[in-house]
Amino acid sequence: MAITLSSVVLLAIILIVLIKGGHLRPGPAIAAVLFGFFLASTGIAPAINTSLSSVVSAIGAIDF
Repeated sequence: MAITLSSVVLLAIILIVLIKGGHLRPGPAIAAVLFGFFLASTGIAPAINTSLSSVVSAIGAIDF
């Protein structure tokens, strides 16, 4: 849950910065958000969550 919430916050911040910077217009941003929302309710959502969790675990295992 914590990983999902922090991912959502990070992606929201990126989206806001892109809109404010003029690199992304509000229309395509809304389309991207709606796509993600509807994608989350499909059968592929568990595979996406598993993949993202694996990537986060791999990044967390890197020693700096």
